[in-house]
Amino acid sequence: MPKLIFFVTEDWYFVSHRLALAIEAIHQGYEVAVVTRVSDCRSVIEQAGIRVIPFEVNRRGLNPVDVLNESISLAAVYRRESPDIVHHVALRPVVVGGLAARLAGVTRVVSAITGMGFLFTDGGRRPLVSAIVRKVLPYLVSRGLVIVQNTEDARLLSLFGVPVDRQRLIPGVGVDAGEYRREYPGNEIPVVMLAARILWDKGVGEFVEAAQLLCDVGARFVLVGKIDASNPAAVAESQVDAWVSDGIVEWWGHQTDMSATLSKADIFCLPSYREGLPKGLLEAMAAELPCVSTDVPGCRDVVRDGHTGFLVPAKNARALAAAIYKLIQDPELRQTMGRAGRKVVVQEFSQTKMIAETIKVYREMERSACKQV
Repeated sequence: MPKLIFFVTEDWYFVSHRLALAIEAIHQGYEVAVVTRVSDCRSVIEQAGIRVIPFEVNRRGLNPVDVLNESISLAAVYRRESPDIVHHVALRPVVVGGLAARLAGVTRVVSAITGMGFLFTDGGRRPLVSAIVRKVLPYLVSRGLVIVQNTEDARLLSLFGVPVDRQRLIPGVGVDAGEYRREYPGNEIPVVMLAARILWDKGVGEFVEAAQLLCDVGARFVLVGKIDASNPAAVAESQVDAWVSDGIVEWWGHQTDMSATLSKADIFCLPSYREGLPKGLLEAMAAELPCVSTDVPGCRDVVRDGHTGFLVPAKNARALAAAIYKLIQDPELRQTMGRAGRKVVVQEFSQTKMIAETIKVYREMERSACKQV
């Protein structure tokens, strides 16, 4: 039985974005484990038949000393476990895990780039680290295959030097549309919802500014998500509390049942600066919600402007407010766009399809030894 090990930063992220894949891998005959920082989701993972290997990760950047130390520790785990395939999820685990695989002699590596992260948004707030990543990434992902979620990230990786024949385009993790249903009519006072980690890079600041601009139109603006304090782009909880105290937005915190949460909304908003392939938008569309998002990589790969919602320029609160206002004023348009969005998810972004494509990558790794560099 081949052993598959995932490396992700947080156990809650594994549950929300990779648990279904891991369960299917077990059904396909793999022994599965996950190396991750453990918070409160260990029991959920273990109940699915997946072994949890606790591992502490510093998520506040790519400091070379931290990366090296973590890679050495992870390499020790890989030597002990002797995995047949490792699957590194997101940019930092790809960097740390890629070096660890080198140190441990692991040759079958799946590197999933789920978005280029804060290093490649806002003009590159850490240009030196960004430049280093651009240089070393081709080397670190050369053992195996790279999964990218959108064509823009694929283009960037090619520019960095990652060969096209090592890339596999799989647009996100998909959603099970059967878990999401919308019953119309909606709320008497429309609810505009942003559900994501509370990060500046998710466009939280622009969402709040748009709420201020639309304070007199008769709508509720709701933030849903956790304060991700270890992320460099985190919004301070005190700032969120101040917005709530001022009556600008509501904050519902972290929610585990997104189907029930989205059923309380009328409009979904994700004014992100850059994404891989945002699951939040897919969930909202599956729930038949019209979406207002930004014309950036990842988001524009999901939302069909004028058909399933609206795309606006990033970091432009006035354009965001104008698009939201159109939907607030037109319940019929909300329903039409919402239903169109669900069709797109069912046809193009089903969870079953995305899982099957990823399993194909594992099988490809098993069948042929990729050229090692």
